Amino acid sequence: MGGEPCCPGPAPASSSCRKMAAAAELTLLEKSLGLSKGNKYSAQGERQIPVLQTNNGPSLTGLTTIAAHLVKQANKEYLLGSTAEEKAIVQQWLEYRVTRVDGHSNKDDIRTLLKDLNSYLEDKVYLTGYNFTLADILLYYGLHRFIVDLTVQEKEKYLNVSRWFCHIQHYPGIRQHLSVVVFLKNRLYTNSL
Repeated sequence: MGGEPCCPGPAPASSSCRKMAAAAELTLLEKSLGLSKGNKYSAQGERQIPVLQTNNGPSLTGLTTIAAHLVKQANKEYLLGSTAEEKAIVQQWLEYRVTRVDGHSNKDDIRTLLKDLNSYLEDKVYLTGYNFTLADILLYYGLHRFIVDLTVQEKEKYLNVSRWFCHIQHYPGIRQHLSVVVFLKNRLYTNSL
């Protein structure tokens, strides 16, 4: 099936996108939040858990802990959710990112993850429904290395994930230097399946 690419540009080579180190991901987040001063990150343990040494306190450990700190530092708390329910959903998806996405490179695990996420996103624009949050940003960064390698057929199979992913990668300041993933418009925005 033909169609215009949702995301212009050539399809990226599969070798161009490797698992993003947490420090690089947090640096992308800093830039997307408009934070000018780069933080110094280190990693601890076998799983390379990110650590941020703060200027005026103890070090912060863990991707989602540091990410939430950066959001607050940028005075963009709305990215953490605006209602109690939305805040809980953001936390749920941040936990999902760390427990289900990180460390999984097995094709079957990824297929299951994409199938579940595809069902969840069926009636949603963003992970919390209609509001863009930190959960969308971190899940986008975490899934990029997998989505970039999907075939056209796989992208069509996970249509809701593809629609969400394409939308997030075009959100101002989010994608930055990450390769653009090309999707065909003719199937993304219709219910023709």
